Amino acid sequence: MHRLLQFVALLFVFIPTLQAQTQITRSIRLIVPYAPGGATDALTRLIAPYIGDEFGQQAVVENRPGAGSTIGTLAIAKAEPDGLTLGMIDAAFITNPSLLSKLPYDTQKDFTPIVFIATSPLILVVNPAMTASTAQELIAYAKVNPSQVTFGSAGQGTGAHLAAEQFRSQAAIQMLNVPFKGAGEAITQLIGGQITAIFSTQTGAKAMLDAGRVKALAITSKARSDLFPNIPTFAESGLPNVDASTINGLIAPAGTPNDYVNRVNTAINKALKDPALQIKLKQQGFVTVGGTPGDFATWIPSEIVKWAKIIKEANIKVE
Repeated sequence: MHRLLQFVALLFVFIPTLQAQTQITRSIRLIVPYAPGGATDALTRLIAPYIGDEFGQQAVVENRPGAGSTIGTLAIAKAEPDGLTLGMIDAAFITNPSLLSKLPYDTQKDFTPIVFIATSPLILVVNPAMTASTAQELIAYAKVNPSQVTFGSAGQGTGAHLAAEQFRSQAAIQMLNVPFKGAGEAITQLIGGQITAIFSTQTGAKAMLDAGRVKALAITSKARSDLFPNIPTFAESGLPNVDASTINGLIAPAGTPNDYVNRVNTAINKALKDPALQIKLKQQGFVTVGGTPGDFATWIPSEIVKWAKIIKEANIKVE
């Protein structure tokens, strides 16, 4: 009888918790602030089933591209905080507060960080005719030839542009940014020898490297890449603070219930340990991160400050 009373008492303790759980009875939408086909879209589609399985519902990817990712990000901010809307962010979420004179949302107040999913490091590549074969050799060349080093990017304020500006700042050299309409055009100009260097994603550089059409000098990851184990990191090259990478994480509208946020976080951290998913992510150049909502919430403002400094020093403006 005493044990029965103890069980009943425990049951009453847990009933409020059960009642407080956010109930998800419809499909969950995952907003991607870009068109289908890019790396952020691909990652979202890989992790969507794991979120759906957690709640016994379908997780549907919804692409909302435009205005440097701000259209889709605004849609996340405006959604009801009921657990039915999540959003995938990339590095633009971190850099847009400094690049754009006015945002239609508050990056640090209108969202609930859930989990930092992955990074995708960038590779500094040059034309094979370039005499430099290491990052330090390129720096030495730039110091002797300050007006001759150019780097290409897919436009002002893009990830490749900011990576090059971070490298320029840390190396204390002069380089000229040559913006193009897209990454493809920048790569063509690099192969043709019209520009000196670019920062490329691993997947974007793979075919060129395999064909010997470009030469890799260093990669921005903390450790050497599984895809390119022979490419040294910038830390190994004497530049540990050159760490620009594409990043991806999940957020929700501000006010989304904590129990729901924690369930999504747990589901993603579990998914990142799934060997099948790990293989797919590595093949696409992703390095998994994971962690708590608090970890991600702390990381975001620190990165905003870091990139604001680089953007201000380089006087980068995007309208």
